[in-house]
Amino acid sequence: MRNCYYYIKPLIPRWLQIEIRRQVVLKKLRKHSEVWPVDEKAARAPEGWTGWPDQKRFALVLTHDVEGVKGRERCLQLAAIEESLGFRSSFNFVAEGYEVSVRLREELTARGFEVGIHGICHTGNPFRSKKIFGEQALKINQYLREWGSVGFRCPCMYHNLEWIGELDIHYDASTFDTDPFEPQPDGMGTIFPFWVSPNSKEKGYVELPYTLPQDFTLYILMRETGLDIWKQKLEWIAERGGMALVNTHPDYMKFNGKKRKQEEYPAEYYEGFLRYVRERYGGNYWHPLPKELARFWAREYARDVRGRIGHHR
Repeated sequence: MRNCYYYIKPLIPRWLQIEIRRQVVLKKLRKHSEVWPVDEKAARAPEGWTGWPDQKRFALVLTHDVEGVKGRERCLQLAAIEESLGFRSSFNFVAEGYEVSVRLREELTARGFEVGIHGICHTGNPFRSKKIFGEQALKINQYLREWGSVGFRCPCMYHNLEWIGELDIHYDASTFDTDPFEPQPDGMGTIFPFWVSPNSKEKGYVELPYTLPQDFTLYILMRETGLDIWKQKLEWIAERGGMALVNTHPDYMKFNGKKRKQEEYPAEYYEGFLRYVRERYGGNYWHPLPKELARFWAREYARDVRGRIGHHR
């Protein structure tokens, strides 16, 4: 049924897509309440774990997926909010879904943000065949070089960790600890990064699963109106010393209190979350860019055997 839905999805009006997905999420929510938003088994620390830099209590990583033109036009507004509160993040752009100007990329990186690749286009599963992924991988590697990027996240969180090893990346971020609402719902079962060694031919890379629920799930599908779920999950991660990685979308954020459409939520929710993090946990978290966390993990934990494909639980 899931495959059928995503096959005919382009023919379904957007408002109906959201309503269908909302009903599916509400049904799954009852079924998976024991593993979402918290999966207790995901708290196990990696073998040989000695902690985050400077003995910080937990790691905080902010990422954004930019799905379309509307999201691209809102990136600098979002960046300004983070800057004002002392945060930095990564922005993942779809390479050929819309124009991503050199000026925008350079402005973000000059201001201390990171730019990553969010696939070639935002439709379809690139892992549906080896041929399709191989063709896209060639293009992705070209854009990685052109943009000076080292990170990748697949649209819709599709993933094949072995095939992703063909990309010239330092890290991938196409997975999650637990999220039964995704098209490919297999969670990684950990709130820590892990090392992936596809085979002897590839050099390996760091996998960064997101560990806080996505904004689209919370505010568009579930129609949440506050920060309770984010706060709950963050507290659980902080107590266990894990990585709090959040993925949000400027496409769905409405700035300046303007009237919202069906698939938008107030940007004040995200701003409020950042303020809460700063006030509640200030001085207790390490706040790297994804590429900085990947560099740390590759240096310290690249030989973590639990991080190899098939052994991350």
